[in-house]
Amino acid sequence: MTVSKAETLPIRSGGDVVRVRQRVRALAVEIGLGLVDQTKIVTAASELARNTLDYGGGGDVRAEIVQNGARKGLRLTFEDTGPGIADIEQAMTDHYTSGGGLGLGLGGAKRLSNEFHIASTPGMGTRVTIARWK
Repeated sequence: MTVSKAETLPIRSGGDVVRVRQRVRALAVEIGLGLVDQTKIVTAASELARNTLDYGGGGDVRAEIVQNGARKGLRLTFEDTGPGIADIEQAMTDHYTSGGGLGLGLGGAKRLSNEFHIASTPGMGTRVTIARWK
């Protein structure tokens, strides 16, 4: 897999969450994703950016345009150094929330993505990587 474009965006405020959504949409358009796929990756990115801010205390997202053979995709890696997730399995269940989020949660973000990976260590932080392929 090759990365043709990469950038890192800070997530420190609600305004940053809006900027992440806007940038993800622009990158999705750039690689030629259709409207439905754009909406899916933007919605997942919005939820994960909000989680990074609200539960992780802020962090960053690395956005990458990737190519695997003839396939082009958008890979997003959200990372924070917050309290981490003690029970990932519980956090992945539908409607689970530890706060006032959208209720879409990690499980919803997973369903909206073609690829999803989460790693979290209590006291160390969380990293969630998603991808959407054209």
